[in-house]
Amino acid sequence: QVQLVESGGGSVQTGGSLRLSCAISGSTDGEYCMAWFRQAPGKQREGVASIYTGGGVEYYADSVKGRFTISQDNRKNMMYLQMNNLRPDDTGVYFCAAGGVRCWELAQVAYKYWGQGTQVTVSS
Repeated sequence: QVQLVESGGGSVQTGGSLRLSCAISGSTDGEYCMAWFRQAPGKQREGVASIYTGGGVEYYADSVKGRFTISQDNRKNMMYLQMNNLRPDDTGVYFCAAGGVRCWELAQVAYKYWGQGTQVTVSS
């Protein structure tokens, strides 16, 4: 059983930074995609960034390129999302996901395991 637990959410002002963490427990076989998704109130969940465990290749949604950085620490079974220059439209619940395929698609349906989410609020 794979479990994901997010942490690091909070409230910041426009231009601020946050670092989200995702702790991964349990075993998964082989290489796969890990990702961050977010869901704003009244909107569908959208992919933010993904990374392939096998080689560290990263993919980003256009809206966060140059501001967000996804990373992984395989020894600690952790994944991170460094978010800089935050904007009000970055507000939402952020979820980590694992066990995915086709990393470049940033598609929900491609992921098997999900965390419960952590709230990020950016005020203007």
